[in-house]
Amino acid sequence: MTRTREHRLVGVSAAAALADLGFASVASGVIARRRPVLGLLERTRADSRAIERMRLLRREFGSGPVELVVPGRRIIVVLDPGDVGRVLADSPTPFHPANREKRAALRQFQPHGVLLSDGPIRTQRRALNEAALDAGEPLHRLAGPFAAVVATEAREIVVSALHRGHLDASEFTVHWWRLVRRLVLGDRGRDDSTLTDELWRLRSAGNWSFLAPAHRRQRDLFTNRLYRYVESAQPDSLAGALAALPAGGATDPVGQIPHWLFAFDAAGMALSRALAVLTTHPQQHARALADAADPGRLDLRNYLRACVLESVRLWPTTPTILRDVTTDTQWRDGDERFTIPAGAALMIAVPAFHRDPDLLPFADEFVPDIWLDGRAEQYPQLVPFSAGPADCPGRNLVLFVTSTLLAHLLTAAEFRLRSTPQPDPSAPLPVTLNNFGLDFAVEPCMTQTR
Repeated sequence: MTRTREHRLVGVSAAAALADLGFASVASGVIARRRPVLGLLERTRADSRAIERMRLLRREFGSGPVELVVPGRRIIVVLDPGDVGRVLADSPTPFHPANREKRAALRQFQPHGVLLSDGPIRTQRRALNEAALDAGEPLHRLAGPFAAVVATEAREIVVSALHRGHLDASEFTVHWWRLVRRLVLGDRGRDDSTLTDELWRLRSAGNWSFLAPAHRRQRDLFTNRLYRYVESAQPDSLAGALAALPAGGATDPVGQIPHWLFAFDAAGMALSRALAVLTTHPQQHARALADAADPGRLDLRNYLRACVLESVRLWPTTPTILRDVTTDTQWRDGDERFTIPAGAALMIAVPAFHRDPDLLPFADEFVPDIWLDGRAEQYPQLVPFSAGPADCPGRNLVLFVTSTLLAHLLTAAEFRLRSTPQPDPSAPLPVTLNNFGLDFAVEPCMTQTR
């Protein structure tokens, strides 16, 4: 990096900074969340370490970025909110999403996924994902059948929760995966928990990145199960939508499905956290109920979508965005211009941009309105679904599914968060929220006239 020495950290200082920025993400499980660890991270407010470290780096180095030199790797840490937008806009060149560490983790279950791809094949796989997921369209072409699936599974959730008197994270996860498997694989996949259990084991191996050997036999068994679903795909499923698209063998259409399942896991986390905050924020809860009226209607539930977006803003499901710098890049820090040579990893610590009160006046508040009134667009560092050419092509589909399920839950029963911590509208929201610790008391609605 051709800039003055004081703009880089080496040795123990670099390792300490990297630990603060990435500790919570790595400890919780980058690819598969470690549930016991998440509870500990919540109690220790682990994500606050990244926020405080970024403040220290900005005070020391200005708008940056700053280089951390650790054995075998140069890591460029983005400090300026504007640079977040620039990095994501300039993907895949010169900031490539197929980062070295990311490839090592994701190869366990999606070796041919678009995030790991490069060159022309990446373009083909990206186009295939966008076509199957209707990226950019407010509603997926299968929104009608998908809404019917959501309604059916929502009834199952509510009936079970009313019978038990509560809905905890474990029970919600079982129901959520039944819903996801129906959407992705069709009705035959609803109860195929073996498939998603196999995926979980492969993802757990991915947590160890370079340290874990490739589980090829286990991955082949998992992939073969996926092929059987696609070979006789239900038309009203994502597998059916994929099977109907023209694609060459090298594109590996079936090889894209593991990432869809992976992404829906994060969507379930976001939905459960959104429900937790809504049940403790009366004003937002009232607006959500109004938006949820007539849950069977097929349109955009803008406020409920905004609630899910705000959930991901507050507790990012992808806490660290990684890129590899593929060519020399030019940067500016105040009046100083400098060059970052190719070959470095680039790191965006998302919670440090989403939850820093120095950067956002609403950092620790639940404010879904920022996604409706244009305020979110004024902050390029707010990237709940990433941004730019490598953004999440399933963003609108995920928001449709989660907002539709929220609409059914909110109108079918009364949910009251009984676990701790209790998000309080009069106090800063917790920096870390363990979705696996959530537990809701559930009672019949007092009125059905809403």
